Amino acid sequence: MDLTSYEMAIQLAKALDSKKGQDIKVLKTEELTTLADYFVLCTATSNTQIKAMSDACEEAMEKQGEQAHHIEGHRGGTWLLMDFSCVVVHVFTDEARKFYDLERLWSDAQEVDLAQVLKPD
Repeated sequence: MDLTSYEMAIQLAKALDSKKGQDIKVLKTEELTTLADYFVLCTATSNTQIKAMSDACEEAMEKQGEQAHHIEGHRGGTWLLMDFSCVVVHVFTDEARKFYDLERLWSDAQEVDLAQVLKPD
């Protein structure tokens, strides 16, 4: 089953949410860059949580027949990038997220409303 890039971004946001990811944002970047249609951003509280989120994202996409094309900063750093071609997932510790400040960098991107998608805290 082929997911649209939007459906993929939502599935990845849900996977991050299932591992208690914080401040999850989905930014629509397709009009702004050829890198990806969507960026999914998330904050993790520990390296262990980053690994759990990485595993959850890979698992969610494998169920849909999708594979990560590229993973950087893997397991044990303060950030993780997972490239699923049309969707890129960025998981950071709080400090790293503030440092890289992708929301500011991509401030022209449209934020997807996740209120109906993610469980309220």
